[in-house]
Amino acid sequence: KGEERPKEPTVIERQVGQGVAESLAQLPTACDIGSKKNSKGFKETWTGYKLPIDTADGDIPVTAILTSASLHDSQAAIPLMRLTGARVTYRYDLADAAYCRGVIRAVSRQEGHVPLIDHNARRGEKLEFAPHEAERYQARSQAERVNSLLQDHHGGRHVRVRGASKVYTHVMFGIRVIAAEQLLRLLH
Repeated sequence: KGEERPKEPTVIERQVGQGVAESLAQLPTACDIGSKKNSKGFKETWTGYKLPIDTADGDIPVTAILTSASLHDSQAAIPLMRLTGARVTYRYDLADAAYCRGVIRAVSRQEGHVPLIDHNARRGEKLEFAPHEAERYQARSQAERVNSLLQDHHGGRHVRVRGASKVYTHVMFGIRVIAAEQLLRLLH
């Protein structure tokens, strides 16, 4: 009684001091059940995986990792940010309110980026972006377009293989096609 146990660090807090490979190894990749609220507030549930994607301007996918469907989006943010930073030089980390964590913002700044992460009103009052930040934040819809392209036109909606490595291979073919199409579109 009266004794306080030290608080275990969260997955995100542990990722701060880890390398990319170690962080990725700790993310679950087993097929399981995921759920989230859609834009109309209704709960959607699915069995399978998630594919967090980092995109560059021009709707070009840069990095994608496969995780269990039940993994919260924010737990993939730091490894994804670091993987992308190793591949390309970029300035802004754009993310929705699911990524609203001080730790994620701090790591973004450590990596030399500007975190433009929508503030989650559940964590206090809603903070608004400055006008120039709000304008840049609009580019976040690129990630949604890439997800939509993958699901609607490049085999991401109906995957007919089992196992994380086979699913990852399947969806990465679609990601590569999207990257090639977007690069060709920029050339013309």
